[in-house]
Amino acid sequence: MSQSVFEAISQYGVVPVIAIESAEAALPLADALIEGGLPIAEITFRTAAAAEVIRTLTEARPGLLVGAGTLLTQENVKAAKACGAQFGVAPGLNPEVVRCAQEAGLPFTPGVATPSDIEQALCLGCTLLKFFPAEALGGAVIVKALSGPYAHRGVRFVPTGGVNQANLESYLSLATVSAVGGTWIATKQDLAQGNWEAVRGRCQAVTALVARLRG
Repeated sequence: MSQSVFEAISQYGVVPVIAIESAEAALPLADALIEGGLPIAEITFRTAAAAEVIRTLTEARPGLLVGAGTLLTQENVKAAKACGAQFGVAPGLNPEVVRCAQEAGLPFTPGVATPSDIEQALCLGCTLLKFFPAEALGGAVIVKALSGPYAHRGVRFVPTGGVNQANLESYLSLATVSAVGGTWIATKQDLAQGNWEAVRGRCQAVTALVARLRG
């Protein structure tokens, strides 16, 4: 299950990371992502609406791969699983949270920032790792450096934090980058104002870039 989900994430190349305040925007958002050719979303548990949004999306738009982000506690993991999330993501590496996700059967990507984090993740059986906050830590140059000692162990990264259309290619050009997390695809302002055409346009732009880089 984890492998198929992680393969899909790699295929899309970009995971829209979305903090959504109102469940009313869930379906228009989903339609914009799907129509833009990027049918995947990480709904962060930073808002009270997150669980309801995930439940709405998984029930009404089965063609959308829906994950839950900012899973900081075991309770977050259990809530994400209960509302239908198909994968989970965390900004850091908490062994208890990782084990909870594994026990729940929720494909999980913990966050790392250092070699020690990566080695702890490997000990827990995790090889798809969120590199966060990517740009603040040095960007694609650091991802490339970290790949040297760990690529042969199957480690792949999802850099997130400061990634945007302008620097996207520098990350996706690295063999160890499975995908990037992107908050610029659908911003809080887009959601509040219903800027669905803008969301569709950004999806189309990134899918075109992924297709050019990865064939």
